[in-house]
Amino acid sequence: MANFTRRAIKDSFLKLLNQRPLNQITVKDIVEDCGINRNSFYYHFEDLPALVEEIIGEHMEKLIQKHPTVSSVEECADAVIELVMENRRAIYHIYNSLSRDVFERRLMDACRYIVSTYLKAEFAGKGMAPQDLDALIRLHQCACFGSVIDWLNGGMKDDIADYFRRVCALQKSGLEALER
Repeated sequence: MANFTRRAIKDSFLKLLNQRPLNQITVKDIVEDCGINRNSFYYHFEDLPALVEEIIGEHMEKLIQKHPTVSSVEECADAVIELVMENRRAIYHIYNSLSRDVFERRLMDACRYIVSTYLKAEFAGKGMAPQDLDALIRLHQCACFGSVIDWLNGGMKDDIADYFRRVCALQKSGLEALER
């Protein structure tokens, strides 16, 4: 029963967050939406920021479970885009709230995981120095993170999937040109 209530709270919160900004959602709104009392909410969560933290953490774990390996740069981009697009409005509302730091930290973790998983597999057995691999991971992690943040700052108007596909195509053509 406790897991059912906890899930109901999260689902109600996400539903509300997809409808309106975080600063317009109260514990009262959540408990009314899922049909529980305030004490039940506080039994499961200390406050709204704790709820936000747990939901973002869950989505990060889901990303890791869904992508235990990453075989291309495009797959890296698709994984991060999928994470953001799943609850596009909710993420936009979290990003534009006091919980932005939680979202940014978790997004940076997601970018690192995806890029690291891909690059470690790509350069396995190729004799790359660990510090060089780490530098490449960090560069691509920050590029991925920065692109998503720039898109959020722009109001999520552009097609970020198209943007990442274009960047991947440009990287491939640049690498192919270097190999000639």
